[in-house]
Amino acid sequence: MRFLAMLAAGLILTTAPVAQANDGFGGLSATGLTFGQTNAIAMEEEDLFVSPEQVRVDYVFRNLTDADVTGEVIFPLPPIALSSLMNSDYNLPDDPGQPDLVNFRAVVDGVEVPVRIDRIAVIEPAWEEGRPLSQQYDTPGADVTALLQRYGLPLVPDADAVLAALDQMDARTLRAMAEDGLVEAFNDGPDLTGEDVMPLWSVVLRYHWTQTFSAGQMLRVSHSYDNRPPGGIFVWQDPPNAEWLAGLSQQYCIDAATSRGLAKTLAASAADGMVTGAAWHISYVLRTANSWAGPIGRFRLTVDKGDAGHILSLCANGVKKTGPTTFVVEYRDFIPSQDLEILIVAPFGH
Repeated sequence: MRFLAMLAAGLILTTAPVAQANDGFGGLSATGLTFGQTNAIAMEEEDLFVSPEQVRVDYVFRNLTDADVTGEVIFPLPPIALSSLMNSDYNLPDDPGQPDLVNFRAVVDGVEVPVRIDRIAVIEPAWEEGRPLSQQYDTPGADVTALLQRYGLPLVPDADAVLAALDQMDARTLRAMAEDGLVEAFNDGPDLTGEDVMPLWSVVLRYHWTQTFSAGQMLRVSHSYDNRPPGGIFVWQDPPNAEWLAGLSQQYCIDAATSRGLAKTLAASAADGMVTGAAWHISYVLRTANSWAGPIGRFRLTVDKGDAGHILSLCANGVKKTGPTTFVVEYRDFIPSQDLEILIVAPFGH
């Protein structure tokens, strides 16, 4: 065995107890644009569309001052742990070494803008119960990019590429990497090989461009990207008596009616008092909006569950169904106090 670590299927970047089924795939949480903390630029409108396949956001910003403001607008991805890529399936493109993992596009006042992509390697902090999603972006971990470069390791979220590089390392180099905290060694002998170590770093991608907000003016910014959330086997019981099901109910605000809907939709799979299906666990970090000046003047969220036969659950007030698969939430003067957690469940083969 290359690694002795337990599979983390279904738990990558999500705390959904679907891992009870031990059959899932990891993925990425998503977030909006950041600009550092500013009192000069207000987010007057945010129109957010989320589906399992895509995220689209249209913003209207206003410079509240009588001077131009220039800075970097940043779209960050959360850290992607190499150990997770090696221990379980992961919702990434077939070629995870490509520069743009999520097909990110940005448009400013109707014109697409060139976007730069930075990559760094980090050692993430130890997992914490209840750690806010936004901390993955604010404090992703200790930067070890220079160490990776020193050892000639590829800075890509690509397990095959990293394994190939480790297999070329001699025992002395691998031992030095372990001492530097880059890998964990499972062999204390002199014959250490690339098959005896596990990489401990994660790769962080940040998309960004330089933007000027003209004095006193509005600016329309849109961006879109492929959504790559985690998911896998979903197990349910109505009513949800088990403790881990109660946690899932709380995370996604699964009420009694939704619980009954899950049981009915997945009834064909019933066994031993449980039903099973497939799920997507979509996370979106709303609290990055709080870095802009004041509340969001008008916020609109549209969620498309993808199929009329799917079940949707999320924590939000005033959810309105607007079509066979779409649901809308609208707020005024919105200050996000929590991030968005969306559960979409489908029968197998649906």
